[in-house]
Amino acid sequence: MHAKPGDWLVVENRTVGGAVRRGLIEEVHSPDGSPPYLVHWSDDGHRALTFPGPDAYVLTGSELRAQEEVAAGRFSSMQHQPSHLV
Repeated sequence: MHAKPGDWLVVENRTVGGAVRRGLIEEVHSPDGSPPYLVHWSDDGHRALTFPGPDAYVLTGSELRAQEEVAAGRFSSMQHQPSHLV
């Protein structure tokens, strides 16, 4: 895993109903972009030095926005389904 400041760390919760965490990578503590990262977590506002696990990945800001637009489009289309299909 490699990142640079300004990238986003995304941690997928592998349990059913688990939340996905996203955090802005503020600092990278190695010259090659490998962990640890100082991450500002969007869900609780805390900053923490983070060693990501296997359920984590890095996205650029534009990749994260594109991923969120796809998810929003899917959610929107689900809301417009006839009530007997929901």
